[in-house]
Amino acid sequence: MLGPVVNGLTIVVCALAGCFIIRGIPERFEELIKKAIGLSIIYMGIKGALDNQRVLLLIVSMVSGALIGEGINLDRRMNQLGTWAEVRLGMKGGAFSKGFVSASILFCTGSMAIVGSMQSGLLGNHETLFAKSILDGSISLIFGASMGMGVVFSALPVFVYQGSISLAASVIKDYLSPDIIREMSAVGSLLVAAIGYNFLGVKEIRVANLIPAIFIPWLYMGIMG
Repeated sequence: MLGPVVNGLTIVVCALAGCFIIRGIPERFEELIKKAIGLSIIYMGIKGALDNQRVLLLIVSMVSGALIGEGINLDRRMNQLGTWAEVRLGMKGGAFSKGFVSASILFCTGSMAIVGSMQSGLLGNHETLFAKSILDGSISLIFGASMGMGVVFSALPVFVYQGSISLAASVIKDYLSPDIIREMSAVGSLLVAAIGYNFLGVKEIRVANLIPAIFIPWLYMGIMG
């Protein structure tokens, strides 16, 4: 659990620094920095998605995941959770929910979250999650400055998600081949690219409703043997 703990604490510390230390940066700098980060995130996502070797499975996973996520409306439920926390903390304006949801999705998806957590759980090797902590810390510093306290609380789902994978790794290791991990990571990376697209402010994608797509390759390849 060392990797998930370090990752979660890094997000908290850096997001708090963003909220209270560099929060006063001029809006024009903030806007350009967000777009620069958005472009960088798109690159990271596309680069990870290119590891995919089953394009048809990727497409089917995205479509199936969209149907499942839209059916149960994960995006609305995650926003409700953020709104509930926002009310409990006496905050208003919706920025808390936006920061919580955006940061949670970004930090939880992608190959580093899955593979790093698996390495921590199976091998006791935390190097991938340590590297991810540096990346997440840099992003949460800017996110905290622009979106506020919601980013700080995104550390909770990150810890629960990565910690659960680490703890469950020894149980499910016989069902996760390198091929399955690669395809799951590719779908997750595509979702990361969608998060970057949202930061450009063109037209928002409800990325949370696509999260089930990450697990479709596992289901499909498991059934196919």
